[in-house]
Amino acid sequence: MTRTGNLLGELIALASVNPAFSPAGGTSGRTARPDGSDYGEKNVAEFLAGVAASAGLDVELQTVLPGRANLIARLQPKNKIKQTILLAPHLDTVDAERKQFTPQRKNGRLYGRGACDTKGSVAAMLSALGELAAAKSRPQETEIVFAGLIDEENEQAGSRALAASGFKADLAIVGEPTRLQVVTAHKGSLWLRLETRGRAAHGATPQLGKNAVHAMARVVDILETDYAAQLRKRKHPLLGTGTVNVGKISGGRQPNIVPDHCEILVDRRTLPGETEAGVRREISARLKAGKLTARISSDKAVPCAALETDCQLPLVRKFFHSAGQTRPVGVQYFCDAAVLSAAGIPSVVFGPGNIAQAHTADEWISLTELERAKDLLVRFLNSLP
Repeated sequence: MTRTGNLLGELIALASVNPAFSPAGGTSGRTARPDGSDYGEKNVAEFLAGVAASAGLDVELQTVLPGRANLIARLQPKNKIKQTILLAPHLDTVDAERKQFTPQRKNGRLYGRGACDTKGSVAAMLSALGELAAAKSRPQETEIVFAGLIDEENEQAGSRALAASGFKADLAIVGEPTRLQVVTAHKGSLWLRLETRGRAAHGATPQLGKNAVHAMARVVDILETDYAAQLRKRKHPLLGTGTVNVGKISGGRQPNIVPDHCEILVDRRTLPGETEAGVRREISARLKAGKLTARISSDKAVPCAALETDCQLPLVRKFFHSAGQTRPVGVQYFCDAAVLSAAGIPSVVFGPGNIAQAHTADEWISLTELERAKDLLVRFLNSLP
């Protein structure tokens, strides 16, 4: 394998499962997994710090949460800094069986947890930066910063901390599996909790109570039919329509009690310009039209807005040209790009791999595509002043 492929293999072998998926849920990076490895990004961040330092990059670890830090590696220009490019993949993965942390090469593919989401981007981006440093061909006036971010799979604490630190860049290239397409728009992710209230009664005399589950069944029907149809009437040129999905329902205690409470959890994928307040208003209006009421509250600790970056920005256009792309592309999932964009950093999404392989039991990435990603990044970075 190439140097980039070997680096990816080493990264896959270092488990960096987000602690939010541990039995304790959201604890520090020292919680042990069943196979004896730790939850959290610590081992990967420390390993990459060594790789970056050996390549001659300036390295720091930005502590975000206990035992969890963003890795920041800088390639300084030869002269005074006039612009900054940020390469920003994330280091955490979802959980997996132990065997998925043993990289396997087969038929031109590398298999393993994180292969495409997003350790492939990590390997391609850091290898590109290392190649520039080794060739002594660093830009004259452009600083290039690699930021290996923690916690993208949960609450994006890594990108939020970087943004809150006052970090500025003229363009962020956020690593995600886009099949080497430059993505300028993605949907937002809004989770809502809806609750209906009723009146408890004995199951033998249900007429004396008010069934909260029955009321919620009508709410679910309206969301999945009338409201979903309403969303299909609004289309974004790159993202299509917003969506709604009722993913969980719970209510009642036992069969012979009329339930006095029921709740659902709803996933609402939003388009650029849509807000949580606006979504709540339109759901309330739709329920009111059906003579229903429900208490609506947020089920996410942090906002996850949609991304839309102007594809005519000079650096975005230059990246398009380097990638051989003529039209902007959108994706359905949410990622760190929207967080950085909200902090004033123009952001696009780019990386090797296909989102269809992410989080699967046999996650893989094409080694040819991995190398192509590195080469495209080198070409773009070499084109900068």
